[in-house]
Amino acid sequence: MMCFGQKMGRGFWIKRAIFFPIAITAGIFLFSWVVMLLWNGILPAVLSVHTVTFWQAFGILILSKILFGGFRGGHCRSRFNHGHPRFDKWENMNTEEREKMKAEWENRFKHTTKQE
Repeated sequence: MMCFGQKMGRGFWIKRAIFFPIAITAGIFLFSWVVMLLWNGILPAVLSVHTVTFWQAFGILILSKILFGGFRGGHCRSRFNHGHPRFDKWENMNTEEREKMKAEWENRFKHTTKQE
């Protein structure tokens, strides 16, 4: 395989296969540590809650992923999310329809941007 004009050998892929799982694991542990520090530094004083251990912070991250992020997979997380019906509708509009929709949205939110 070519990368930046150089052929990538087997050693490159072995190093990559070893590096990425270690980097991901280190990132998860670092993020859990940051959550623990923030929780213990802020919430006991503000909300009178108990401090948490590292593993409790790790559990909070897992719980928040389940509750707020879910375990969706296989869909595009692109900023533009091509293939979504809303974006397909916009792409299928002609210039006149697009201008009409832009004017409609500008009129709808005109009061929020105007400073009086």
